Amino acid sequence: MERRMEWKRHISEQLKLRDRVQRHTFEEIIHQYHRLLEKSDLQTVLSERYQTDKYEVQRHEASQDPGRGEALQQEVAQMRIRHQEELTELHKKRGELAQSVIELNNQIQQKDKEIQTNEARMQEFQQQILSLEGDCRDLRTSLQDLERANQTLKDEYDALQITFSALEEKLRKTCEDNQELVSRWMAEKAQEANKLNAENEKDTRRRQAKLQKELADAAKEPLPLEGEDDIEVLAEDGGKGGGETSPSRLHGRTLSRRRSANSFGSPETTDAPPGSCTEVRVPSTALHTFEAHDGEVNAVRFSPGSRLLATGGMDRRVKLWEVVAGRCEPKGALTGSNAGITSIEFDSAGSYLLAASNDFASRIWTVDDFRLRHTLTGHSGKVLSARFLLDNARIVSGSYDRTLKLWDLRSKVCMKTVFAGSSCNDIVCTEQCVMSGHFDKKVRFWDIRAESIVRELELLGRVTSLDLNHDRTELLTCSRDDLLKIIDLRTNAVRQTFSAQGFKCGADWTRVTFSPDGSYVIGGSADGALYVWNVLTGQLERTLDRNHNSAINSVSWSPSGAFVVSVEKGSRAILWSDL
Repeated sequence: MERRMEWKRHISEQLKLRDRVQRHTFEEIIHQYHRLLEKSDLQTVLSERYQTDKYEVQRHEASQDPGRGEALQQEVAQMRIRHQEELTELHKKRGELAQSVIELNNQIQQKDKEIQTNEARMQEFQQQILSLEGDCRDLRTSLQDLERANQTLKDEYDALQITFSALEEKLRKTCEDNQELVSRWMAEKAQEANKLNAENEKDTRRRQAKLQKELADAAKEPLPLEGEDDIEVLAEDGGKGGGETSPSRLHGRTLSRRRSANSFGSPETTDAPPGSCTEVRVPSTALHTFEAHDGEVNAVRFSPGSRLLATGGMDRRVKLWEVVAGRCEPKGALTGSNAGITSIEFDSAGSYLLAASNDFASRIWTVDDFRLRHTLTGHSGKVLSARFLLDNARIVSGSYDRTLKLWDLRSKVCMKTVFAGSSCNDIVCTEQCVMSGHFDKKVRFWDIRAESIVRELELLGRVTSLDLNHDRTELLTCSRDDLLKIIDLRTNAVRQTFSAQGFKCGADWTRVTFSPDGSYVIGGSADGALYVWNVLTGQLERTLDRNHNSAINSVSWSPSGAFVVSVEKGSRAILWSDL
């Protein structure tokens, strides 16, 4: 409001100043013009009077002196001419002054128009000022509302900050209580495991006592021998007669003969070591479909002798199955894990089983008595893969926490921890090198002794699976770009790439594998189909579908080459062969 009054005052002062400056000039011109008019009128009057006087004088003089009258006439004529010239000059000046007056009147009219224009603009500006003042009032009101809202939000923020601090303190105390409870829970689980192991030992002793009693009873009964029977009677040590036989040895031979007779198409004979690959059979038929776990099945692995099969699922159990007459018969369950199983591995002798779990730990059981021997904890994320090194005395584990850990089973401690930079989905090992597949699409090669990366190989998708052929010269990879690749470890180059119409990797932990002789690779698809490729030709050898109801998570080919087992995201597992 004050600024508007100052602006009006300034305009009024400017108009008054212009009136003072220009009014004096115009007044002077008009005054001079009026004086000239008066002089002109006076001259006219005087001229008429002089003319009258002149005629009278001339008449008087002419009547008295004719010669002098002529002289006066000449003088009067000259005076008339001079007055006429003066009159003409005055008329000229009068015209000029009239023209000046006209020009000044025009200027006055133009100035009046400018004043009117300026007044109209002033009115517009005043309207704009009024509008802007209204906008300013609205903005001040909005600003006040915003300030009140800001103050309210600030008060709420302070209250929330206080609440957050209280909750943070409560969380800290809860975490401390949780750690204490976890420690107590781990101790109770250890006690429970010890009780379970004790019960297993009691059960084993009972079975052994029962077996010894049955052997003693069997030794007392005479056994008829037929010509086709291949039971060999062995003499006891110490030079005793050949007619007596050892009950334990007799029973062992009998069990050996019966087992070989009951094995369905097993290549394990007396001429070949257990589990050796005599001939790889490309699977074509689903021999046995069975419910493996209560929920998703994540991992599957054959034992080195091909007789046992292990599966791991989200029900926190590792189950052992015996392959008998083309069927998988349940043999037992390994318990102790607190979360789903992600990976399974037998040692080279088939005596121990290693499993990785979602509870940040890896565990080792003995296969014979199902006893939990070791629990390896130290990762801060899910353990997605764990493998025995070739000496069976060390273990490498890879985790979602982007680290790899090397464990010594003799001292039961973590020897080394290596930060990989990305979540590790699978691991394979050679004598001095560990190969790991990662979420960042890279395969990393680690020197165990130097704890450093020897080299890296980047693929086109997240790496889900790694596998080595039988002589450990070629590495099979599977990635989320739905491609399987064979990498020659001698040249560090991709030697072959496999793909198929319809094949799609179903998860970040989908496992694929070589055949025992390295001639084929096999993998399961998201649509539940099983794909087999020929390594020599690079072509798709066979597709097995319409058996699984969901995506296949893992596949294992028996070391004997006779069987393949696939497990799915459902609860089923299928035993395959060409028979």
